[in-house]
Amino acid sequence: MMDSINVLDKTFVKFIPEAEIDAAVQRVADQINEDYKDDDAVLLVTLNGAIVFAVDLLKRLNIKCKISCVKLSSYSGTQSTNNVKNLIGLNDDLHGKRVIIVEDIIDTGRTYQHLVDMLKPMGLKDLRIATMTYKPDAYKLDLPIHYFGFSIPNKFVIGRGLDYDGYGRNLNDIYQLKID
Repeated sequence: MMDSINVLDKTFVKFIPEAEIDAAVQRVADQINEDYKDDDAVLLVTLNGAIVFAVDLLKRLNIKCKISCVKLSSYSGTQSTNNVKNLIGLNDDLHGKRVIIVEDIIDTGRTYQHLVDMLKPMGLKDLRIATMTYKPDAYKLDLPIHYFGFSIPNKFVIGRGLDYDGYGRNLNDIYQLKID
């Protein structure tokens, strides 16, 4: 068990261990299983970061569901660029569907707002969001956060899908940037 790791030019310290993450994913899955027990869902996964959370979540869901993916970008290094770009768009017809956006992290909420704006004209039956981590101190929107594993401080984190310039996604634990 590593208490600190180096990724590129930064040092990170363990913040949330794997067992706690697994328990949080199960809790989110249980909530979704209850809320969607009588209906289908489309999980709209934001690549690349949310893929790990999505896989963990899908293994625990017992509802009728399918997945679709979009790839968006809003980060450069450890900072949000405040600009969300579509890198791979949505190809599915979601009219009349119940959609759950699956995110790895919600901080400012710009990506979430971008997706809501993109999906609104599609005539969805319902739209919710599930995220592994949520930073309430950074979040400034009025959009509801329906399902989240952890509420965390406004610190930069990696692991379990979260990355620093593409690295660290494969870590089983979540690490926080060490501030000297």
